[in-house]
Amino acid sequence: MEKDFERTIEALNEIFPLVDGFLSEHDIGDDDALAIRLAVEELFTNLVRHNSGGRDRISLALEKEEDRLIIRLTDFDVDEFDPSKIAIPKVKRPISERKVGGLGVYLVRKLFDELHYEYENRTLSVTATRDIGRKDVRHPAS
Repeated sequence: MEKDFERTIEALNEIFPLVDGFLSEHDIGDDDALAIRLAVEELFTNLVRHNSGGRDRISLALEKEEDRLIIRLTDFDVDEFDPSKIAIPKVKRPISERKVGGLGVYLVRKLFDELHYEYENRTLSVTATRDIGRKDVRHPAS
């Protein structure tokens, strides 16, 4: 499944029903669904807020390959921005000692098995991959 969405935070109102339909169609369990929804929201929001330039649309693709779910967001005609270089937040420190930002990408890194950024010819692609259906419990703050 792939679809383009307006480069606005309000587009999440269209994105979530599409994601939920995909998750339901592929019988994705609640724990995985929560992680997937969080990642889509965080990654899409980062593209909207942090990418300079950019066309008026961002592409979202969801794909299920056996027991893996792949999320790919593509942003066109943007300056280079690599969220993987964002410093890991010091989550064990008191909130008063932490910097604002970076926690969403940190959570996506913890909840997904792979997170890759590719930038070429002013096009940024973010790909997050998660093995689904596992019985293990993942703790984002550990």
